[in-house]
Amino acid sequence: MKDINDVIQAKFAVSKKIDESWDFRKANTKELTHCFHSYPAMMIPQVARRIIKNYAKEGDLLFDPYCGTGTSLVEANIKNISAIGTDLNPLARLIATAKTTKINSDLLNSEINSFTNYLFELNFQNKKSSSKIIPDVTNIDYWFSKSTQEKLGTILDYIENLGNDSIKNFFKVAFSETVRDVSFVKSGEFKMVRSKNFCPEEDKDVFGIMSSKVERNKLGLEEFSAICANDTKSIVYGFDTVVGIPNFLDSNSVDIVVTSPPYGDSRTTVAYGQYSRLANEWLGYETANQVDNILMGGRKRKYDHKFDSEILNDAILKIQSKDIQRARDVISFYEDYESSIKNVSKLIKKGGFACYVVGNRTVKGVTIPTDELTAEIFESCGFVHLETIVRNIPSKRMPYRNSPSNIKGKTSSTMKHEYIVICKKF
Repeated sequence: MKDINDVIQAKFAVSKKIDESWDFRKANTKELTHCFHSYPAMMIPQVARRIIKNYAKEGDLLFDPYCGTGTSLVEANIKNISAIGTDLNPLARLIATAKTTKINSDLLNSEINSFTNYLFELNFQNKKSSSKIIPDVTNIDYWFSKSTQEKLGTILDYIENLGNDSIKNFFKVAFSETVRDVSFVKSGEFKMVRSKNFCPEEDKDVFGIMSSKVERNKLGLEEFSAICANDTKSIVYGFDTVVGIPNFLDSNSVDIVVTSPPYGDSRTTVAYGQYSRLANEWLGYETANQVDNILMGGRKRKYDHKFDSEILNDAILKIQSKDIQRARDVISFYEDYESSIKNVSKLIKKGGFACYVVGNRTVKGVTIPTDELTAEIFESCGFVHLETIVRNIPSKRMPYRNSPSNIKGKTSSTMKHEYIVICKKF
């Protein structure tokens, strides 16, 4: 009897290839509105750009079921392709919306000048703010000095009193990134870990940091607006493709799906919820503390589950022999993942493309071939697997090493490759 790994290799030997031209080692990943706000495990714009160039055309409709901060939406819009995205993280939706919303240049400059003058008066003319907003942030004194809280509250009050929603979103994105930068969270850490070098009384330059992000984002938005077609737009929703597709989106209405789904559930893989929590709480989003629970794989199952995929079942059995709970985590994620793909597949027109940029995670020493699984699921939905391109990850907002066992000092390397899975509906 053949080993399962031999079966996998035989099946995908022809369709999978390494292409170093997809590495984009020296590319500027912060051009246009891609400069807005850091975020974990972002798909670099050059990958989305090439996929769109190869498989989409002007006038198409693109859908991203896990749109994050809107990388694929931005790239679609600059190619005169309208786009729809959805994400369960309210912070991600805010960023994606702001990145794809053109604002009249005169209006934007006027609002920024007013904001800059306001901060100048507070900073250098000893003007006292008449009001501030200090939201109910969990353990706020643990994460922010009193001085920082007051300055952030003053900025937030100013933003909330702006009349134009597009302007308000623009400033909220800069504010969100400022919140994390001036907190006591350890630099370069996605999870909620306080820096060992924090000073409880430190008077951080909140106004200066906020101003620099506003200016940076302004330049990016001007670049985006200059090359984006006037009639092209993006709409960002918050529906869950695991549960289903809302009635306002018709079956067979989407020309192409370009997306990079989560590598695994947020609690054990990439901590999107933890990364976003402080900003989400400062911005008053009600689900701030629940993001990791509602994202894919966050809903825990108490039962075993058999998949149609021999590959996946074999991997789960190996993990189960080492850790039953981690096996259940894997089952939960891939149940959600399979359900999402089946729902998304219904939206794609015949002749349309599904382009998934995925990572093959390792759990308890067992590598799960998400690229093969993605192709298998789409094939079961009437698609043909055209190819899988393997790219090196020279730069991605992921830690180079992690601690999967949670044993102090015991680490393992994280994934070094991404797999671009291309399927076509027939």
